[in-house]
Amino acid sequence: MKRIMFYCQHILGMGHLVRSREIVRGLTKDFQVCFINGGEIIQGFEIPAGVEVINLPAIKTDPEFAELQVVDDAFSLSEVQEIRKNRLLEIFQQFQPDILIVELFPFGRRRFSFELIPLLELAKSKKGSTKIVSSLRDIVAVKPEKQVKHEEKVCKLINKYFDMLLVHSDPELVPLEATFSRVNDLKCQVYYTGYVVQEPPTNPILTDQDREIIKSDKPLILASVGGGRFGHELLECVVNTAPFLEKLLPHHIQVFTGPFIPNSKFKELQQMARFSKNIYIRRYTPYLLNYMKKAELSINMSGYNTTMNILTTGVRAMILPFTGNQEREQTIRAEKLSNLGIVKFINHNYLQPDYLAINIINYLKEQPNKISFDSGGVEKTANILKALAAKQKFALFEKGSRVY
Repeated sequence: MKRIMFYCQHILGMGHLVRSREIVRGLTKDFQVCFINGGEIIQGFEIPAGVEVINLPAIKTDPEFAELQVVDDAFSLSEVQEIRKNRLLEIFQQFQPDILIVELFPFGRRRFSFELIPLLELAKSKKGSTKIVSSLRDIVAVKPEKQVKHEEKVCKLINKYFDMLLVHSDPELVPLEATFSRVNDLKCQVYYTGYVVQEPPTNPILTDQDREIIKSDKPLILASVGGGRFGHELLECVVNTAPFLEKLLPHHIQVFTGPFIPNSKFKELQQMARFSKNIYIRRYTPYLLNYMKKAELSINMSGYNTTMNILTTGVRAMILPFTGNQEREQTIRAEKLSNLGIVKFINHNYLQPDYLAINIINYLKEQPNKISFDSGGVEKTANILKALAAKQKFALFEKGSRVY
């Protein structure tokens, strides 16, 4: 069986980890997979059975996405970087992958060049026995004033090290050239896979609380912010809106803060909600899709995976983009879907309890537009990689495929 080594580094939220997990799920039938996680471990987050998981000493970032930090304070950042670099090279030599997949790099994560460049150099030294693939979401996020320099570096790194780029998007919805102008300068094969979407867990082991809410006849409003390192102002506003809605709507409000929310903020939210009978606050659930399917309204940030969950479940949604450190990725996605009438775009002006309550009540009366898009990213990624491992060309006539 062919072998794939998959490197994933999540540093702020958990979106990159979720998307990578779904891709890996589609690879297990045909590949032996070694999954490298460089970010913080999430309790209750399951990797598909049969996958070898190696957790590197974890690195995260501050809530503004500006500074790298170690999760284990016993080591300095420089010490952890050296440990990780050596560990990656050791894993590669032991596993001897036929394909090395690096998630996001070099379009992002260039702060991890300290370990990725040595890894890519080692893979490249195998004279083609290891194919090198970049796995990229739909939108390339870069500050406008840095775009020219950024794209020049991306082109140099892609053309030096990579055999293939997989873009997990539908070009009819978001083409790569919309946020990366130099697609035609990339010399490797470039394929669109369609969007990577999550599958709901089979035979979920629901808690009594999960079952009570999901199976209840009582209508549900859901609020979540992904990993929980940011989005606190949205959660605070939802909690403060609950007393207004309690008088006007029969809904239960379920809030998931994310596993990375600081303990102090989690306790503060619980304290704020202590007199509201219509709201309950938890950190994390592996069954967010089940909640979305049940909900009449979902209030979220506009990350890749949450947005895909919104589109696949068809839930009515209000979304607030993350804008820390001048990030534009979530804003681009939210504006696109808002302009199509699929979601309601909310900005910080909405984050006043009485104003948000009015907008929630009014939006519950509306029927958002639906959209047809290519959601076959898991299966198509697996098929493309099978062809690559077999040294064959992928069948471009398949619906939604595209190559440059």
